[in-house]
Amino acid sequence: MVHMKIRITEDTTQTDNSHQHRILSAVRGRLRQVAASLQAAVRFRRFSRRGTTAPDWFVDKSHQEDNADVGEEPQHGCWGYRVVFDPALPIYYKWLMVVSLAVLYNVIFVLGRAVFWELNNCVPALWWSLDCLCDAIYLLDVIVHVHEGYLEQGLLVTDPTKLRAHYLQSKSWKTDILAIIPTDIAYIWWQPFDCLQQVPCSVIVRINRLFKLPRLWEWFERTETDTNYPNVFRICKVVLAILVLIHWNACLYFAISYAIGFGTDNWVYNLDGPKNSTLARQYIYSFYWSTLTLTTIGETPVPENDAEYLFVVADFLAGVLIFATIVGNIGSMISNMNVARVDFQNRMDGVKQYMAFRKVGRELEARVIRWFAYTWQESGALDEERVLSALPDKLKAEIAIRVHLDTLRKVRIFQDCEPGLLEALVLKLRLQVFSPGDYICRKGDVGKEMYIVKRGRLQVVADDGYTVLATLGAGSVFGEVSVLDIAGNRTGNRRTANVRSLGYSDLFCLAKDDLLVALADYPEARATLIERGCQLLRKDGLLDEDVFKRAKATQHSMEDSIKKLETSVDHIHSRLARLLAEFTASQAKLKQRLSRVETRTDRDRDGNISENLTVPTVRRRLRSFEMRRGDFSSCSRHKTM
Repeated sequence: MVHMKIRITEDTTQTDNSHQHRILSAVRGRLRQVAASLQAAVRFRRFSRRGTTAPDWFVDKSHQEDNADVGEEPQHGCWGYRVVFDPALPIYYKWLMVVSLAVLYNVIFVLGRAVFWELNNCVPALWWSLDCLCDAIYLLDVIVHVHEGYLEQGLLVTDPTKLRAHYLQSKSWKTDILAIIPTDIAYIWWQPFDCLQQVPCSVIVRINRLFKLPRLWEWFERTETDTNYPNVFRICKVVLAILVLIHWNACLYFAISYAIGFGTDNWVYNLDGPKNSTLARQYIYSFYWSTLTLTTIGETPVPENDAEYLFVVADFLAGVLIFATIVGNIGSMISNMNVARVDFQNRMDGVKQYMAFRKVGRELEARVIRWFAYTWQESGALDEERVLSALPDKLKAEIAIRVHLDTLRKVRIFQDCEPGLLEALVLKLRLQVFSPGDYICRKGDVGKEMYIVKRGRLQVVADDGYTVLATLGAGSVFGEVSVLDIAGNRTGNRRTANVRSLGYSDLFCLAKDDLLVALADYPEARATLIERGCQLLRKDGLLDEDVFKRAKATQHSMEDSIKKLETSVDHIHSRLARLLAEFTASQAKLKQRLSRVETRTDRDRDGNISENLTVPTVRRRLRSFEMRRGDFSSCSRHKTM
């Protein structure tokens, strides 16, 4: 009996220990959660001291760059001054022209003076001055090139350090350095103006000055872009290139003649005789021979040795390639110069073919042809919409304002209007050309547009077509009231007179729909224009005041209804936003509750698992205890018996 009590006490103690173990494990888990929460709170406190928003690497980098720009002291580029040259300024273009003249001087006279000794020795002081001047221009151009601004993110860079770095990253610094190498030092050993029947002369050491040719090409490109006659400039540029090539080839011919020997055969140049020894005859004959050879005309002296044959063959091949390219370019330039005329002629031919196919009368056909002729004579058949289609809307608006704004200001109802409205209306103007005798509008027609006379004369005629009631000239306006669609207009927005073109007339047309669309964004201007239109109608007695007042009251009531409707819509929108916020908050609370329930379920599941693990042990102990108690009872019963 005592043994049994001891075992029961042990089992009870083990059960209590397991229960305490579970409690301790739960307490430890809870303590871990509290510690993690405290650590998170500490981290949040530290981060809140730094800033209220999460760090963004892009924003931080931008702030660092801004702070660096703010704190950075201005860097001085040259002698304590910031030196920046804007390529878009006119002064830069003029400087490019000066540099191009210096380059062109070296292109022509370096080789010419190196080969024709008479040219080099004729005016030494002039050549010396020009050489020094060109070298000074080259040095100044290097400074300009180093501090030449460039665009970065749409802004002109003015930092001298960046400008120098950008210059060194380009390829132009190499040609600039090669062009300013002082090769003139060779004049110490090789006298420049003591060249007598010697080829080449010492001026050949300045051949490195030709490395500056890219600046000449840059000036050509800028001029071709800025000029109003690009095709003419292109032709002049090609002609200049042809002359330079012929000049270089003439110099080469004279140098080869010197190397072979003057007068040794009929192909080389012959210095014998008073005329042949002059500079004019030497250069003119060499230039003549070079022109015949490069243009592949021929009729030159036949070569007599291998060197002469090779040189002539090379010249012929170069002439074929060079002049084929040049002739092709000139042909394309000439065709581009006439492309507008050809396009206009094709359109006119198409209209003429259509009229012939449809058997239009001779009189109408003659009027159409005269209209085409007048259009070409006045504007060159220029399609403004197609020409300006490549420009952005902002530039198109500025061009239209410069061209048409003064014309639009002549309209009485548009005087003193907002500039924004005038800019919007300027883009809506369309130019129309009317032939002599054409009717712009007839009496009784519905007015859908207004007209502004730009050029020409119009006649207001009676119904018989002969009686002239008035004459309209440049700057006159008619039909402006009909486009406003004023209620109470006795004419019902219909034309009240016949307007006919006396000669060829250019008119600007503004459609009613375009005006109403523009006025939709300017309600005050709309009210002002309607008031001015009413004044014009009252002046002529064409306004029904009762109808106008009723329409105005109806419009006010409609405006009030619209305002009330807008207020109701705003109220509904605010209520919907509030309900949406409440729904979002309740959804968040519901999610929190669901997460708590799931957490409790997981904990209860873990507790059940631990209890399920301990229950079989208790049951086994109870079963063994009951068996032992049965054995003990049977033994005691046996003893009593």
